[in-house]
Amino acid sequence: MTSAQGSESLVLPQFPNAQQAQIIRAHQRDFFYASSLKEQTENILRSWFGSRWLMRWDKEVDLLSKLVYHGFTTGQAIQSLGEEYTDIWSTSTTDGGFPSPRRRAALIFLPAFPAYLLSRLGTKLTTRSSRFAKLVHQLPTILDVVSEVNLALFYFRGVYYDISKRLIGIHFVSSIAENPNVRPPSYSLLGVLIALRLLHRLSSLFRSSKPLPPKSELEGTLLMLKTEKTQALRDPTLASIDETLVTTILANPPDDSAPPVPAEEDDYTALRFGSISEAERARRSCSLCLEERTASTSTECGHLFCWSCIVGWAKEKAECPLCRQSITLSRILPVYNL
Repeated sequence: MTSAQGSESLVLPQFPNAQQAQIIRAHQRDFFYASSLKEQTENILRSWFGSRWLMRWDKEVDLLSKLVYHGFTTGQAIQSLGEEYTDIWSTSTTDGGFPSPRRRAALIFLPAFPAYLLSRLGTKLTTRSSRFAKLVHQLPTILDVVSEVNLALFYFRGVYYDISKRLIGIHFVSSIAENPNVRPPSYSLLGVLIALRLLHRLSSLFRSSKPLPPKSELEGTLLMLKTEKTQALRDPTLASIDETLVTTILANPPDDSAPPVPAEEDDYTALRFGSISEAERARRSCSLCLEERTASTSTECGHLFCWSCIVGWAKEKAECPLCRQSITLSRILPVYNL
């Protein structure tokens, strides 16, 4: 065989596209390791600075953990732990090679920074009078719907699991040869279920935005009160406690860096501590800050916390830290005599 014939017969290996199951497992593994890194970082910071400080900077800790994990894997142009577990590699859709440094930087920052900025802006913009504030409060819902649409497309097509990779143009190839005798599993049913859920959300939004004509002035008043209550339940920023908007109460959050106020000096605790035994006071500790409660607040499930502690917790994770029952900011109850 001549050299010309040898060059014509030389064929470079072509790596197959990663299967849906490989991409899903890789994403689950990466999420697990990033969450483990955040949990270990929180344990260290909690032992150094305390729970109150950690609750104040929880968003920054979450952002830093994601940047560190993906920076030392994707940023170094190597496989993440999840990609290594499933033997897949990220490649560019334009030239089929490794992602460029700019695309790798976008893969690191794009999934983490928008969610962080929206969460911080959402806590700062407590008023909904301006158009910008309304847009900021609506953006998380819009992004959630867009992510669900992208996930449904992934279950149908099996290419882009993450919307950031779709925007940047990154897909996965597998180093494992395809077996022609084995049919890969299909996840189209999950795509159908997500599409049905999106249609249900769309129909619910349409029904809620369509006004119902009242038959009388009394019915109109009842309808208005019911609408305000429904909006307050759906949007915590419209809820009120003792005829005061929650947004007004949260407009000036307490300084977490300041030393905690003793229970005797708390304006929102109506107790005579002189008549309370030390054993009883020991049971007044908040399970979040591990200190004696101030401005005691009860959740729907009956557990008691400091007002600032449970509000800060519920804004990040809407569930009771003790029993995991769901928490709604409009339904927490200040209890001054407990």
